[in-house]
Amino acid sequence: MIRTILCDLLGIDYPIIQGGMAWVSTAELAAAVSEAGGLGIIGSGNASPDWLRGQLHKARQLTRKPFGVNVMLHSPFVEEIMAVLQKEPVAVVTTGAGNPGKYVPALREAGTKIIPVVSSVALAKRLARGGVDALIAEGMESGGHIGELTTMALVPQVVDAVDIPVIAAGGIFDGRGMAAALALGAVGVQMGTRFMCAAECTIPLKVKEFVIRAKDRDTAVTGASTGHPVRALRNKLTRKYEEMEKSGAPLEEIEKLGVGSLRMAMVEGDIEYGTVPAGQVSAMVSRIQPAKEIIMEVISGAGEVLGRLNELVVQKQ
Repeated sequence: MIRTILCDLLGIDYPIIQGGMAWVSTAELAAAVSEAGGLGIIGSGNASPDWLRGQLHKARQLTRKPFGVNVMLHSPFVEEIMAVLQKEPVAVVTTGAGNPGKYVPALREAGTKIIPVVSSVALAKRLARGGVDALIAEGMESGGHIGELTTMALVPQVVDAVDIPVIAAGGIFDGRGMAAALALGAVGVQMGTRFMCAAECTIPLKVKEFVIRAKDRDTAVTGASTGHPVRALRNKLTRKYEEMEKSGAPLEEIEKLGVGSLRMAMVEGDIEYGTVPAGQVSAMVSRIQPAKEIIMEVISGAGEVLGRLNELVVQKQ
């Protein structure tokens, strides 16, 4: 059993948060992760407030355990989404792409914990001063929108810079990754890519099989020229992105290329022209598993690693 202060903070059994991936992290997956003892997260992405209400109601039918919602702060519906979360509060709100400072008082009044995702020390310091409850330090190994620092470099710097709990994310797949995160000073981990292949995840089987087939160098980072780099599995769409960026295509044309591409993959199953935002651990995913099995493998694996390390220290002494 591995228990940290994150478990007490969030009311969960294991210090594992499931990433809030748009069109991937639906009520079914979030509820399954929460039922298994982690913290499930519904990814609201650019979805409408009505869609989120429906997901909240479904999740509450599937579990009575704590779950959360990820809010992308550049969503065109962010104000309405936050209004929904004030009226129908969840245990935790994680945020990405900005500073949630203006929403903190209302969310806290509703009894919600606020945990932003950060990719730099400067942003971590600013958000910690703003009164958030914890931070998710996410390295560039992750899928989707990424920063410039790796998890190994980012996490200890954020841990040293703030006085609130830090969760590690990016490139974490199994117990070895969790043990490493704890060694870096994190109090838990957030995992996204591995949960894409959870049995309860509703994305098309074709997409899950695409992730399972991936090799170690099968992700690409596109969109760097726009200032919003994204890591996704290589396909015809990523190659088109690379061609346009190398040729110096206008910013508007590059951005237009990605419109609707995430839904094309995660809902319609288009793995050639849709965006499949998976991280560098995709190559480690070998099968589809229930969420509970994933969580228990990570926890037991981390315990084994920490036990071996302790034995090495004792032997050396």
